[in-house]
Amino acid sequence: MKVTVLGYYGGYPANGIGTSSYLIESNGFHLLMDCGSGALLSLEKVLDPLQLDAVILSHYHHDHVADVGVLQYYWQLHNERPNQQTLPIYGPTADPLMFGSLTWPHASEGKGYAPADVLNIGPLTISFLPMKHPVPAFGMRIVENPTGETLAFTADTAYIPELVPFVKHANLLMTDTNFFDDKTGTKWHMTAGESGKLAADAQVHQLMLTHLPQEGDLTTLKQEAQAQAGQVPVELAALRKTFNVKL
Repeated sequence: MKVTVLGYYGGYPANGIGTSSYLIESNGFHLLMDCGSGALLSLEKVLDPLQLDAVILSHYHHDHVADVGVLQYYWQLHNERPNQQTLPIYGPTADPLMFGSLTWPHASEGKGYAPADVLNIGPLTISFLPMKHPVPAFGMRIVENPTGETLAFTADTAYIPELVPFVKHANLLMTDTNFFDDKTGTKWHMTAGESGKLAADAQVHQLMLTHLPQEGDLTTLKQEAQAQAGQVPVELAALRKTFNVKL
């Protein structure tokens, strides 16, 4: 299993780079996880969007779903469908209005999930954990069958202790790291140090920092995370960089 970063900023695009979106590939299966601003343009550089097998959304904030509509238009306006006639888009049913928008004629079909669900999507098994965020948001644990390779994704969240058992021993952990350690006040996202400590406590194999801030020295952000992560290697998300999820 491998993950290619299509966009990694939180909130809004900057520096020619879009917001949260990731292409997960496993045995020829292509899953788009979140679809933020700029995702479609970035995806087109690595994969024909008509070759997507499914999309899954962690929540409905715009920096995670801004390009869902244009992806639906892309499918609607192209008749050649190499794998399937309709693109399934999985999203939480906790927001019925937004969930309803996932179905679009001759393009996509919304498929709902709830926190306790376990989805089997292609060669992947996906379970969920509710996050601490202003809207319903869900972390994901994605296991490749039959290898057992495991990707854990926090989605958007303040730190919660339930994350440790949820991401335990993941081969790759992707964390919402929107803040440097000096962040004060209300936090709906994690700091670099919190991401690093989560990686160490959960004994993951590798940590990717994503949902990054547009301003500040990202080298410092990485150093703050590494200081808490101990022996767990820490990497920054980078545009169209591919991370291998391996045992």
